[in-house]
Formats: sequence, C-alpha cells, structure tokens
Amino acid sequence: MAFGISKSQLKKWKNEIDSGEIAIITHFWIDERFPNCNSVTKVGCHNIEKLVNWGTIYGLKEEWIHHRKDGYSHFDLLGDKQAEVLLKEGHIEELNKFCHKRIRE
Repeated sequence: MAFGISKSQLKKWKNEIDSGEIAIITHFWIDERFPNCNSVTKVGCHNIEKLVNWGTIYGLKEEWIHHRKDGYSHFDLLGDKQAEVLLKEGHIEELNKFCHKRIRE
C-alpha cells in the first residue's frame, strides 16, 4: 500500500519517465515482506538501457528492475540503499520526510 504522495507528484514522475529521464519518487509504503521498511523509492526510466546504466552506479543489478507492461519499469529501493541514492541524487527533502535519516540542506 502506497501513500504520502499526491497525484501531481505521481504524474510528474510518469512524465519524466515518458521523456526518457531517470525519474525518482519516494512514498510511504507498507508491505509485510519488509516489516522494517516504511517507505520505498522508485527509480524509473522508459529507456531500460539508461536505467540499467544508472543502476550500476549504485551497485544495482539489471534483474532487480520491476519490468512493467505500462512502460513504468523501475528499481525499488529500500533501507540504506534508498537513503544513499536519495542523498547522492540530491533528494534531501524526500530523505528527511521518508527515511529515518535527517540531513540539512
């Protein structure tokens, strides 16, 4: 179950993906498979090769991509990897809101 983002934020993420950009969105999330995580960051791109190349920067494997028929394929990032990516990609506001780490801008 996802919550904590607006329809306009989701639309922006999808538009960035459709434009061939690396798009990042974070939201609160509950899944019994991951009881210690309360948020997820989704990093997507319509160009899968570009997404794979981006993922290698962070040690992500191509087989970890959630391939979607609707064109919004993405990596799901949780925990420490999520925090690392948000910090390095400059998404401080999301890091502070959704993760247990607090960073000053």
